[in-house]
Amino acid sequence: MPEPAISPANGQEPADYFNTVAYSGNNTQLSVTGVGFEPNWTWIKKRNGAASHALQDSVRGSFRYLVSNSTAAENTNSGNDWFRSFDSDGFTVSKTTTGGTATTEWNNSGDTYVSWNWLAGGTAVSNTDGSITSSVSANTKAGFSVVSYTGDGTASTIGHGLDSAPEMYIIKDRESTDNWVVYHKDLTSASYYLTLDTTNAQASNNVVFNGTDPTSSVFSVGTSRSTNGNDFIAYCFHSVPGYSLVSSYSGNSSSDGVFVHCGFKPAFVIIKVASVANRWVMFDNKRSDENPVEEAQELNPNDSTAESSSGTDCLDFLSNGFKLRRTGDVFNTSGYNYIFIAFAEQPFKYAQAR
Repeated sequence: MPEPAISPANGQEPADYFNTVAYSGNNTQLSVTGVGFEPNWTWIKKRNGAASHALQDSVRGSFRYLVSNSTAAENTNSGNDWFRSFDSDGFTVSKTTTGGTATTEWNNSGDTYVSWNWLAGGTAVSNTDGSITSSVSANTKAGFSVVSYTGDGTASTIGHGLDSAPEMYIIKDRESTDNWVVYHKDLTSASYYLTLDTTNAQASNNVVFNGTDPTSSVFSVGTSRSTNGNDFIAYCFHSVPGYSLVSSYSGNSSSDGVFVHCGFKPAFVIIKVASVANRWVMFDNKRSDENPVEEAQELNPNDSTAESSSGTDCLDFLSNGFKLRRTGDVFNTSGYNYIFIAFAEQPFKYAQAR
């Protein structure tokens, strides 16, 4: 069995590049530690009540955030009262009220939160690989980059900073109200896209990604206002053996559902049915440490809803992948195409069963 580049044998753990940390709010300045690195992208969701998802990255700056369940433009909190900073072992959040406006997305006393954290490449650098210059923080070892660019309204290419073609990327207009658009290699073609903020099935429009698959140096955008003409942020991923997988599966409509081989024990997975309209789902290994993973641990990028109390079985995290335990359009209908991205707790070679 080949040794993964990110493995204990090489003095590294998958959690050195992606890690989930749960915490409780206190409505004062709070340093959330235990991430294990200074993240370049942190995605936070309140668990015990309805609140929007809050996405921050170091390329845009810690005081700017976007909301995955909304088409809204970037929010700027120049006073750093909510998400204050990215730190060496996590991040710092602060009070929940600024200028008389209450918010509970980061740090409300008595509320519980989960944060998903990724390590990119630190301080962003200029990238001139594309027809438009981009600002990129790229981690080539982990297959992840954060890309900022300003579209000129014409079909263009954007440098992503990775050494392989990204297999999935998520793009958001920072300046205007518009959908989050998602490219995934296992949609019908590069003319198709998903929207992270909706339940919509895949849709076709050549002007979103210019009908063009990415290369090892650039991704393409067309003339759509969803990907061009303003300031944009893009989160780019490609699979890394033993650490991450961008792929898909076909449902079988059985409660003894599809087994999806990943080559690692999952720490985190996002799934979306592409064939029909239904919700995105996301699960992690910190909010549920035993199988089966239940609906009570489900969160939805397209929705502000809290965790539920449902005990319905959804899936198992196994030493070499995950297995569906639920039927229906969201997870497992026969013949439907489901796209996903997953990150590892441990490569299969070192994984222990739950």
